[in-house]
Amino acid sequence: MKDKKPVIGFSYAWQGIRFVIKSERNFRIHLVAAILVFIAGWILQISLMEWIIIVILIGMVLITEMLNTVVEQMIDYIKPEMHPAAKQIKDIAAGAVLIAAMVAAIIGCLVFIPKIVPLM
Repeated sequence: MKDKKPVIGFSYAWQGIRFVIKSERNFRIHLVAAILVFIAGWILQISLMEWIIIVILIGMVLITEMLNTVVEQMIDYIKPEMHPAAKQIKDIAAGAVLIAAMVAAIIGCLVFIPKIVPLM
């Protein structure tokens, strides 16, 4: 029985990821952006350190988007009717995603612009 627990946990984790991909448009947008960044990194041959930074940032954005979904789902479950505190909680979670995406975009510009400018 102990051997099955990690497999079950992994299965639940994939179910959660699939749910977010299917149900959250913003997550899909971030996923497409991540794929485009990976393609750009490959084409522009970014360094190992740049890859490490980019992968961490992509992970940060996707994780914050998933946590935002968790917060929204929990608030909708706990307090389905509109309430100012529920709105504020959702807004704060969405703000966390925005900050993560902005940081990723700024660092992405710092990594990619110096590689793109010489090509123009």
